[in-house]
Parts: sequence; C-alpha cells; structure tokens
Amino acid sequence: MEKINYHNKRFRAVMNSDNGEVDDQTFFHYRQGGDVIWATYHGPNIRMGTLTGIVNEDGTLEFNYQHVNLDKKIMTGFCKSTPSFDSDGTIRLKEEWQWTNGDLSKGTSEIVELVEKDNFKPII
Repeated sequence: MEKINYHNKRFRAVMNSDNGEVDDQTFFHYRQGGDVIWATYHGPNIRMGTLTGIVNEDGTLEFNYQHVNLDKKIMTGFCKSTPSFDSDGTIRLKEEWQWTNGDLSKGTSEIVELVEKDNFKPII
C-alpha cells in the first residue's frame, strides 16, 4: 500500500459498535509529522477528544485516544486502524479498538475521509 500522509485530513465516522461513543456526526481532524499522528475529534456524544499515535511501516495506525463525553467522564482507549481506499480515492480507516477504562470492552468502527463538498463541523 502506498504511504498516506494524514496531515490536515478530515474524517467522519460512518460505523461504530454499540458500546462506542462515536457516531455518524463525529468529526476528526488528523495531523502528521513523520510517522507520528495526532487528531482532535468531537460529536454529539463527545465534547472534545484527542488521539496520539504512530503510522507503522505496514501503513496501519496505532494510537491511544481520550475524550470527555456528555456526562463529563474522561474515557480512554487504544485503537489499531487499517487504511484502504474507496472507489473515489478517499481514505477509509477500519478500526479495532478497546476501552482502557470503564468496562474495558472492545469494538470496531469505520471513518471515511471528507471531501471538499462535505461539511466539516468545527469544534465550538
């Protein structure tokens, strides 16, 4: 797989397990420097979230995430994302994650790259 530069890429969640807090109105703004990635995210269930991680040699992403939810709880977890390209060339990340607090459950999610015509909702 070709190396992907995630710097200033924006994504929207399109699928998540029932035990997750991300939904289809959750937006992510990725940054990258070398093999280090970081992002901010927010949505109806998440007041503010951040992630920090690494782009591996095989193209997968590994990162820790944390966010403050609507109940003012700080939630944390670990995720491994596998990139692919949709037919229109946009990036899709298939994610396997696990909470590292709370019930420690696991789940899966997918996020897709936003294109110019999509509306990115900034953090207010």
